[in-house]
Amino acid sequence: MNQSTQRIIRNKIGLLNLAEELGNVSKACQMMGVSRDTFYRYQSARDEGGVDALLEKTRRKPNPKNRVEPHIEQAVLDFALEYPAHGQVRVSNELRKKGVFVSPSGVRSIWLRHSLQSRKLRLKALSAKVAKEGIVLTEAQVVAMERQRATDEVHGEIETEHPGYLGSQDTYYVGTIKGIGRIYQQTFVDTYAKVAACKLYTTKTPITAADLLNDRVLPMLEENGVDLIRILTDRGTEFCGRPERHDYQLFLAVNDIEHTRTKAYSPQTNGICERFHRTVKEEFYEIAFRKKVYSELDVLQADLDAWVDDYNNERSHQGKMCCGRTPMQTLREGRELWEAKVGTLN
Repeated sequence: MNQSTQRIIRNKIGLLNLAEELGNVSKACQMMGVSRDTFYRYQSARDEGGVDALLEKTRRKPNPKNRVEPHIEQAVLDFALEYPAHGQVRVSNELRKKGVFVSPSGVRSIWLRHSLQSRKLRLKALSAKVAKEGIVLTEAQVVAMERQRATDEVHGEIETEHPGYLGSQDTYYVGTIKGIGRIYQQTFVDTYAKVAACKLYTTKTPITAADLLNDRVLPMLEENGVDLIRILTDRGTEFCGRPERHDYQLFLAVNDIEHTRTKAYSPQTNGICERFHRTVKEEFYEIAFRKKVYSELDVLQADLDAWVDDYNNERSHQGKMCCGRTPMQTLREGRELWEAKVGTLN
């Protein structure tokens, strides 16, 4: 009896073994749902080449004769790193000016062979070359890398180097409670340490957005010897407006905090804050509102403060930088990075 652990040929061997056990090819083919021609084709292949002959053979075989000459391929690879933002059509046109003739599809074929088919992959290869050889980047290369960094940030790939490097702030609508009215939560999360700060309000205004930073965030960071360099928010009216008249913008300017806004209609840009809102909803609000009837905002704020304190100091976090540590522990241990990168400059 034939045996194989490879999924690709297991069914074929099963058909041959079933026919041997039943002693009836027609019945085995009927049970397996294949034709007799297919059975005899499998049987002939096994008899001639053994079990390995039953493996699927791809029809896509590379034909080196159709490839461009080595010097053209090298020219395409060099140009891909020199101008990583250019597409295949533009690369073909630019190389033609230099006497190198290759079609746009030929450029793409070369990119595919060397895993350079996207701008992100070409920039990654460029970064690896810079790290290995220490080359000086051209203006076009710098522009392409800055543009890719902005694109990554829009899609939620936030770059953070140390505590205080980038804070994430957002407004969360808690709900409407009789006797209190609408309740909004101003939320801040440090993108490195994941330390959070929350405060409840009955309005959503620039004053409340600035009050969270002034009352909770800056004192907490200052207590741990860290300053806030940059903050990321959406384009809500409580965060954006004319700098000379907007309270939140004025507060950031006074405290020398750089302001970065998310791309319009892209909430995933501020994904760290959005994920925290899901956590506070599931682990605090859904439980608290079942246990107690709140008639005063201060009582709800006190319970929220207790939960946030537990979140920061007791609850282990599985974030990229936390790795099972608590957010506050990550913040304190990350202070060494702050001193190395910012303290020396100050």
